This record gives sequence, C-alpha cells and structure tokens, in this order.
Amino acid sequence: MRRYALRLLSLAGALGLWQALTSLDVDLWLRFSQFPTVTDVARAFAARLTGPDYWTDLTDSLTRILTGFLLAAVLGVATGALVARSRLAEDLLGPVLEVIRPVPAIALVPVAILLFPSNEQGIVFITCTAAFFPVLVSTRHAVRALTPVWEEAVLTMGGGRWRILGSVVLPGALPGVFGGLSVGIGVSWICVISAEMISGQYGVGYRTWQDYTVVDYPGVFVGMATIGVLGWLTSTAVELLGRRLTRWLPRTAYDPAARAPRPARPAGSGQPAPPAPAVRPAGARSEEARDEHLV
Repeated sequence: MRRYALRLLSLAGALGLWQALTSLDVDLWLRFSQFPTVTDVARAFAARLTGPDYWTDLTDSLTRILTGFLLAAVLGVATGALVARSRLAEDLLGPVLEVIRPVPAIALVPVAILLFPSNEQGIVFITCTAAFFPVLVSTRHAVRALTPVWEEAVLTMGGGRWRILGSVVLPGALPGVFGGLSVGIGVSWICVISAEMISGQYGVGYRTWQDYTVVDYPGVFVGMATIGVLGWLTSTAVELLGRRLTRWLPRTAYDPAARAPRPARPAGSGQPAPPAPAVRPAGARSEEARDEHLV
C-alpha cells in the first residue's frame, strides 16, 4: 500500500505542478502560458468520451496496432530463429535485413502509399515493420546465446531437429523474445501514430493532428494522454504474458530482508557474528506479488 500511495502521490504531484505552472502563466524560459491547464484538458476529455468519434479512433488505432504487432511477432520470431540456426539463411537474408533495419519505419510511408491499395493496409505495414526488427534482433541473439549442452542432451536421447526446436530453442529463447516484444510494442505505437497523422483517416494520431491544425490544444493533450495510457496498457500486457510463460525462470525480486544489515561482532568477544537473516526465495512469492510492480 505504501508503494501504491507513492505512485499516486507522484502522479498527483506532476498534475499539480502542471496546473500551477499553466494557471499562473509562468514564462521563465519555457512558455507555460501557451499550455492548457489540467482542468481544460479534463473538460475536453470528458466531452470526447461522450462523442462517437473518440471510440471510433480508439478502435481503429488498437486494430492497427494489434494486427501489425501480431504479424511482426510471428515473422520476427520465425526469421530470427531461422537466421540464428541456419548459415544459409544468414547469408541470404542477413545482408538485406541489415540494410533495411536502420531505415526508420516512418520513412516507409511513401513506400506504403505506393505499394498498398489502401491507407489502412499501409499503416498496418508500417506498424509491422516497426516492431519486426526489435523482435528479430532479440530472437537472434537469444537463440545464439543458448548453451549447446541442452541441444546435445536432446540429441543424446534420440531427439531430432524439430524436437530441439520445440524443447530447447523456443523455450530457451523466450526471455529474449519477450524483451524484443516489449520494445517492439512501444515502437509500434510511435510509428502507428505518426502514420495516422500523415495518411490516416481515423485513429488517435489522426485526431490529434486535426486538433493541432485547428488550434485545439486541449484536444491535442487528450490525444497524447490517450496514446500514453494505451501504450502503457499494451506494454504491461506483453510484460505480464512474458512473465507467465517464463515462470520456470529464477526471479530476482526485492526483499527487505535481503537489505537488512548484518549484526556487528561484539568488540573483543572472540565470538563469530550471528548469521545473517535468511532471504526468502523468490519462488515463495505468489505470481500476483511478482507482477505487482508492473500494474
């Protein structure tokens, strides 16, 4: 409860500082007088919730994100594992992927407009491309970092290539895969919002840009807040799923007993110091407690 109170206090303090700086028109170096107040944004947000456009934009952005991200997850994991396990695939696909990887996904908007018959498909393509490379790179490194002893054990027991893939490669690479997925979902939100601003017809990014063009700054902040909340929710969902699927991994969790100072040895007593208090193993904590910091 103390940690939840601190988090709420942090958020309330940030909102209070925002309200104070904007309501007092503070202009020292940053021009807070140009910003809407928290109450202005709250009124605009309440007005948006009662209209149909907000929920349409929300649905469209989530559909684009989920479609592109799921495609990127499947393609990124498959390609990363293939490149890491096959020299032929690495020689054929590696140079092409490394040339395309540094290109920002948002720079592919003209390519998407020329390549796809509709803007909707182009936005999904940009979202997929943005998440594809973090997943690919993380999967490739995770597969290459696996210890050969596991694969040799499966071969010794008569397992074949598919058995190694299902029992060693994919489970062993899961922590690295979900690291890439966590990065990919954040990059996907950045790129889908930018793509909606450029070529979208509906969506949170499109609406935010329209509010900016008509100088509706409270509406702009409503869009920014919506993007932040959606990004946090989707990223948290990926993190929680990753922790559920890798429950067999040892966890390093915070425990106050681990930081307890060791009792000092009495001066001149000649007696050994008392043993340090036992640290409760991470596995003794419930799954809800382990995931509490993500909520």
